[in-house]
Amino acid sequence: MRNARAGAAGSKSQLKVTRPETSAALLSLPLRGARARHALPQNEILVGDCLAKLDQLPDECIDLVFADPPYNLQLEGALSRPDQSLVDAVDDDWDKFASFSHYDDFTRAWLQATRRVMKKNATIFVIGSYHNIFRVGTILQDLGFWILNDIVWHKANPMPNFRGRRFTNAHETMIWASKSAEAKNYTFNYETLKAGNDDCQVRSDWFLPICTGAERLKEASGRKTHPTQKPEALLQRVMLSASNPGDVVLDPFFGSGTTGAVAKKLGRTFVGIERDEAYAKAARARIALAEPLPADVLAAAPSKRSEPRIAFSALVEAGLIRAGETLVDVKHRHSALVRADGTLALGAIIGSIHKVGALAQGLPACNGWTFWHCKRDGKYEPIDSLRANVRENLRLAAE
Repeated sequence: MRNARAGAAGSKSQLKVTRPETSAALLSLPLRGARARHALPQNEILVGDCLAKLDQLPDECIDLVFADPPYNLQLEGALSRPDQSLVDAVDDDWDKFASFSHYDDFTRAWLQATRRVMKKNATIFVIGSYHNIFRVGTILQDLGFWILNDIVWHKANPMPNFRGRRFTNAHETMIWASKSAEAKNYTFNYETLKAGNDDCQVRSDWFLPICTGAERLKEASGRKTHPTQKPEALLQRVMLSASNPGDVVLDPFFGSGTTGAVAKKLGRTFVGIERDEAYAKAARARIALAEPLPADVLAAAPSKRSEPRIAFSALVEAGLIRAGETLVDVKHRHSALVRADGTLALGAIIGSIHKVGALAQGLPACNGWTFWHCKRDGKYEPIDSLRANVRENLRLAAE
């Protein structure tokens, strides 16, 4: 994904950004020039300098960003294995910067340009290694982004440390951030992820293999087309986590096109920016072969937050639960009386299904919908099942 990019050593004149002293100054930096804004390209690879191409995109047009920028690996000489064979390491010019300050200026510039094109509730994933990710995180915060998670990509099959002088680099880090602290309605498909993870919350350490085998693009000579191609499994998890079908996904360092291939399969629209025409050509060929998945397998699991709110009193008013009926917990240790106004009575205590459930257990909080049960057809079931019936009736009435 990391590609030939602006700001590399030998191209210092391409990037002239003054380093501001305060966050306020960072946020007020002007764009690089008064470029004409173009219509949003869809499923296209824009070939050229990433800053110039970002400047041409409309304001607030992007739903999700995945960025795999240069890591600034600072390699000194060739790497060799114990048998003296050379390692095909990342030694391209696009990963070389004259100094840390040049790298910081480049990072600040592309992040600022990216922030402009992100919608108010868009989020961004930036991946990196120990060489750059901490510098990227500082700049993200300086520019006003709000960090939501750092995610560790734990590599199932990392490259060994051939010199034997350090620990094996077995992971990379992704920072996931919203556009600002005020962005509260960003996409996070919690229910979908949890259901696919055996009903357990998905953790921030992702155990995935590096890109190998048939997925790895290679030239006719057998050499890797791109040295840092990311696995499709990584991008698939990113998109399923933080986007929905039809969303626009931006990758400002498009490289071999993993983002585009996965976006096509998952029913997303992509915008790719790539400076190297050879990489762009390989990416186009790869994306052309990608097969979109059927729409019926792409829809995200419904979020409980998106479902219509149903008050417990509505169930009483509808006669689904009778005033005077007794509710119990699943182990029949506690019981409460249903009142006509939709509150519960537990002895002298009167309150909501949640408050009374919490007080009955001596806990600070309780989900009354799953805690309280009612008897129907000789069996006890959670009152949440009755709420589900009301929601289904509302859905049918709206059709």
